[in-house]
Amino acid sequence: MRFKDVFSIIGPSMTGPSSSHTAGAARLGRIARQWLGCTPERTRLTLYGSFADTYQGHGTDLALIGGLLDYVTDDPRIPDAEQHAVEAGMEVEFYTSGLPAPHPNTVKIEIWQGERECSLMGASIGGGSVAVHALNDFRVQISGEFPTLVLRHADKAGVLASVTSAISSSGVNIGYMQVDRKARDGEALTAMEMDAPPSEEVLMKLRSLDHVLDIRVIDLKRGVDPSAF
Repeated sequence: MRFKDVFSIIGPSMTGPSSSHTAGAARLGRIARQWLGCTPERTRLTLYGSFADTYQGHGTDLALIGGLLDYVTDDPRIPDAEQHAVEAGMEVEFYTSGLPAPHPNTVKIEIWQGERECSLMGASIGGGSVAVHALNDFRVQISGEFPTLVLRHADKAGVLASVTSAISSSGVNIGYMQVDRKARDGEALTAMEMDAPPSEEVLMKLRSLDHVLDIRVIDLKRGVDPSAF
């Protein structure tokens, strides 16, 4: 595995004993929360591989809950995240699985708020870095390193052209884009890693487009001290 810098090896500023088991887990929780759009009422977390074997001893459970509460990796509230979840009215269930997973440190996060239900499958891949492999069972490749626009939309001709045109006209560059669909003319999901977060004006324009069903922005740097990255 190639590392981009020394921080990929030593990990970020964090609360917990392990960048893989705590910092990465907190980031996965925050991505899931941003995918839902708010603090979930209920969450079910299924752990695989090393996560399943050691999640309580390494504080992975507390880090995941902390992330779902929007705590960053070095938030001092993480050790008490379970109690904070109770106070926030968030019900949490943990399960372990012996089934194969894309990476030893893998978690499936299923979250609910009212009628909205979201799921995420992702892994903590070392040094606090993460890789999200699926959102609502659509295949994606999200690192969390860049602002990421996620759109659910109908699989119709011209939708992506309209979306990319609206974004490019704002001067924001798309660094990476992946599209997955469940069936021809069915529902599709597009994830775009961007050089900067889209403005509210761009988001309003995208929401007005035909066949766009839902939009979420995943940005782990939102509301965080830049020195933490």
